[in-house]
Amino acid sequence: MNFQWNFFEPTDQQAECAKSLSDALNVHPVVGKLLVERGISTPEEARHFFRPQLTELLDPFLFKDMRAAVDRLNEALGRKERILVYGDYDVDGVTAVALVYKFLHQYCTNIDYYIPDRYEDGYGVSHKGVDYAHETGVKLIIVLDCGVKAIEEVEYAKKLGIDFIICDHHVPDKVLPPAVAVLNAKRSDHTYPYEHLCGCGVGFKLMQAFAISNGIPFSDLIPLLDLCAISIASDIVPIIGENRILAYHGLRQLNQSPCVGVKAIIDVCGLAEKEIMLSDIIFKIGPRINASGRIQNGKESVALLIEKDADKAQEAAELINHYNEQRKDLDKVMTEQANQIVASIDHQHEHKAIVIYNEEWHKGIIGIVASRLTEIYNRPAIVLTRDNELATGSARSVAGFDVHKAIESCEDLLENFGGHTYAAGLTLRADNVAEFKRRFEKYVDEHILPEQTLAQLDVDACLDFKDISRRLFNEIRRFEPFGPNNPKPVFCTRRVYDYGTSKVVGRNQEHIKLELVDNKSHNVMSGIAFGQSALARYIKTKRAFDIVYTIEENTHKHGEIQLLIEDMSLMDE
Repeated sequence: MNFQWNFFEPTDQQAECAKSLSDALNVHPVVGKLLVERGISTPEEARHFFRPQLTELLDPFLFKDMRAAVDRLNEALGRKERILVYGDYDVDGVTAVALVYKFLHQYCTNIDYYIPDRYEDGYGVSHKGVDYAHETGVKLIIVLDCGVKAIEEVEYAKKLGIDFIICDHHVPDKVLPPAVAVLNAKRSDHTYPYEHLCGCGVGFKLMQAFAISNGIPFSDLIPLLDLCAISIASDIVPIIGENRILAYHGLRQLNQSPCVGVKAIIDVCGLAEKEIMLSDIIFKIGPRINASGRIQNGKESVALLIEKDADKAQEAAELINHYNEQRKDLDKVMTEQANQIVASIDHQHEHKAIVIYNEEWHKGIIGIVASRLTEIYNRPAIVLTRDNELATGSARSVAGFDVHKAIESCEDLLENFGGHTYAAGLTLRADNVAEFKRRFEKYVDEHILPEQTLAQLDVDACLDFKDISRRLFNEIRRFEPFGPNNPKPVFCTRRVYDYGTSKVVGRNQEHIKLELVDNKSHNVMSGIAFGQSALARYIKTKRAFDIVYTIEENTHKHGEIQLLIEDMSLMDE
């Protein structure tokens, strides 16, 4: 058993509500339970959840400073001032820049975009970027997915006669930059009722407000929703509330009528004949858009996303696909090196956090390596490399632990930092790395809960094989898109047995193709257990074991349902 299994046990009131929901909606009882888990208690709420409507999007003018932002943008357009759309070099920033640039370009040709270079500019708003704006006659900079801590840079820009509108979703400091507007629902004085938008989502709300103020129909914004879906999936933000609406309709746009650049990426990913899900964005589309900023410059991805010529888009997509192959090679080498470092740490299993530093590592890949270490060791992880006289790092965390707050506890050692609960970036002097490592690990050791360092699986319900049908699968699909706060439902079946035809498969015989039965039906269920071939010998003895799984459609046998086995618990009889 590799995971600790956590079962959702409803209260009597929740169980009654789940039954009422399943009866009213005429769905399987487990669907009622899944709805209750998500805080849904009435049939009307369930219908809104299953069919989110664009009309349910919040009023963008609920954002503090939105009116000032729109007024300044309208003023810039009226005066024909030059506008610069500036964004971070990751997927969220790149898609946000593409979205805002594409929409505004219809009404303003005197507009440019800028993506900072990871090495030359560093993270966020840079003096180099402001100088570029000044040299090209820019009077207004719209910043996306960064900027909420750029106090010095915004002050510098003001002296040059340049105004800022900041659209960000990272945790701000107590003092905000002196911008015309700071659109950020995480402000301490925020007025917006939803705080989980990604950077691209905040950019979309600015464009929504701009459209409202100019009598532009909302339908003109709908072609931009494919970019919203890509950013929401890639930035791993909660798929509830407004994000769910944008992701739901963004996926529809992505599948039915993606923009030329996105269509080219879909083609190079091999997804052209497939219904695209958020998981396809996370594992295929997003990494390719990201690869440009990791290996070269994110500006190339923006150019692709705003391209209108299909042939040019295809050529650009092939190039970023090549960058992604380079990224994968670097990722593999650096992850192996990182694992060797972690393995060499004395009493490694006693450490509650991982902080490692290698001056030679590629700055664009350290975030991926930090994610890998968090997944492997179930610990908050920070991976650092050298950047001139400074060390720069990326942090990732485990469920329930706020890594941003842990980094903030060492603020006096840092030159800069920012991010979210589960992902953050930081910069510090190289000679402070050792002390930072000591203090960060001490903070984590004192604040992390024991269960947060365990690999855990949250199980929604126990099923018998007789419960599993095409109808149940279709009902579960109505919960899509899946993601944080709306995960794909996970089920458990007790005391299953090999039907006699299970076998080890895979190039290196690392997986098990299962055919299983339980004691309560004659159904033979197919399943696949990736990377679990070590259990094959036990399974072939036809002794009982428990399984935890998700219910999937077998892509090789259209229409057939199979189980994706997440974990197995063996028992002696």
